[in-house]
Amino acid sequence: MAMSGTDAYDGETHLPPLVERALAAARAHGFPYSCRPEQGRLLHALAGGARGRVGETGTGCGVGLAWLASGAREGIRLVSVERDPERARVAAEVFADRPDVRILHGDWRRIEEYGPYDLLVLDGGGTGKTPDDTPADPARLLTPGGRIVVDDFTPAAEEWPPRHDGHVDRPRLFWLAHPALDTVELPLAEDLSTLVGTRRRAVSARSVSAAAPR
Repeated sequence: MAMSGTDAYDGETHLPPLVERALAAARAHGFPYSCRPEQGRLLHALAGGARGRVGETGTGCGVGLAWLASGAREGIRLVSVERDPERARVAAEVFADRPDVRILHGDWRRIEEYGPYDLLVLDGGGTGKTPDDTPADPARLLTPGGRIVVDDFTPAAEEWPPRHDGHVDRPRLFWLAHPALDTVELPLAEDLSTLVGTRRRAVSARSVSAAAPR
């Protein structure tokens, strides 16, 4: 979820109808943290390449999920989990006529009930960005060759290890160096970048264990 992400759509045109519907719901309910249009277009493109189930944590009012659903091929199932009951209700109304989309209410770990995923977007838990948020396990939640998306980073400088506010950026480093993934950082705007990781098709349990945060 991006700060002022809902306002970032002011002046945007030619949005998918489902995105417009979710955006209207976000505005009507005063929800400011929708995914930005730059991120939404990336999700739309990635969903178009998904051959299996698509998952998301942090539904909000459904703007990011609407980008995913608008880009996904016919027959692809989408699952999203939202911890706030009112937002989960609002999102469910947005997708009421989409039987291919399922909105769950609860902790982000409920997404594990429906995996593995060909595409998994972490936007509301499972990113490891805060001390109380355990990172999701891509080796367990992704199909071989499946992709994971972690958004809302600021573009990193050309240095290793990556740093943020003068310190090693451990959440970013976790995903960039994860042994189960081949991960790249994609700059989407001057102030916005996203990590996209592809699950390697052969991953040893030992290497995955070594990636666990300490």
